[in-house]
Amino acid sequence: MSRLVAGPRASALVGTPHGTTVSAGHALAAGRTGRRRRERRVAAVLLLALLVVAALSLAVGAYSLSVPDLLRTLAGQGSRSENFIVFTLRLPRFVLAVLVGIAFALAGAVFQGVLRNPLASPDIIGVTGGASAAAVFGMLILGFGSLATSLAAFGGAVVVAAAIYLLAWRGGVVGHRFVLIGVGVAFMVQGLLAYLLSRAELRVAQDALVWLVGSVSGARWVDILVVAALLTTLVSALWAMSGRLRALQLGDDTARSLGLSVERSRLALLTVAVALAAVATAAVGPLAFVAFVASPIARRVVATGGLALLPTALVGALITTAADCAAQHLLPGGLQLPAGIITGAIGAPYLLWLLATANTSGKTS
Repeated sequence: MSRLVAGPRASALVGTPHGTTVSAGHALAAGRTGRRRRERRVAAVLLLALLVVAALSLAVGAYSLSVPDLLRTLAGQGSRSENFIVFTLRLPRFVLAVLVGIAFALAGAVFQGVLRNPLASPDIIGVTGGASAAAVFGMLILGFGSLATSLAAFGGAVVVAAAIYLLAWRGGVVGHRFVLIGVGVAFMVQGLLAYLLSRAELRVAQDALVWLVGSVSGARWVDILVVAALLTTLVSALWAMSGRLRALQLGDDTARSLGLSVERSRLALLTVAVALAAVATAAVGPLAFVAFVASPIARRVVATGGLALLPTALVGALITTAADCAAQHLLPGGLQLPAGIITGAIGAPYLLWLLATANTSGKTS
């Protein structure tokens, strides 16, 4: 027979058909352990896939390396030409793709989790668009160099995100209102970008278009170190607030009943998400749809209903690195394109599918 033990640390004991009792607390703990194990297994598979993409990205090209030659070069025993190809040209590009993939993916996961809307992604609601507009304005009008352009992109993302938040505020922020206002802002930003490009000289406009598509070419170790330092700080902050994110996913009322300051926590999490998106956009431009698709893919693969932040980060890294590898080596006729074209080709069909499968209440099935 079931029993309930009173007291501040009591747990419900549920009887089994054989008369034994099982602690509900132990059952919950076992469930969490099972979810963690599944996330670790999925993360291991994703990491293995990322290593495969790394091998292809570093070995394949105009000057191809065999696997033994690649390993020998990575161990510091390659020739001068091999060292130049791997450590100066290919490895920085791959590492930067990993870092920005993680940043975009986690930014999308936070937006979608906090606002509880699958369309709440920084590239859908205009945050990366704001970064793009500020960067292009700096490039075309003010004549900014690479560093100043990156800083302008970061500032543009922050300003646009703050404007969306303030416009969406009505004694609090509701997910669907935030998204709708963000989509409207995104259209305004696209109009501004079109105006700036139409007024620019052809050569300068071409450079701006390459940046707008999103590319990890030209990666330098000094830039990678800056991105890595900022990403480490932001990921640490997100990890510390992951409990708040889980509570907000349960709904505002439930989060308040757990003693959470809802609006303060939402603002803090969105600030971290905006910073993640801004850092990535400032580094490589607005890689389309990485933030949008990474978290849903990770949650579907893990299938535990949790945040799956680690799998989400690895999915983001895998998308960006695989897209860059495909854009460089898999297109017919030796054509090479920016990685953003490939990510856009991946994400656009997913967006159409998401909208097509939405039910009448606006939620995805």
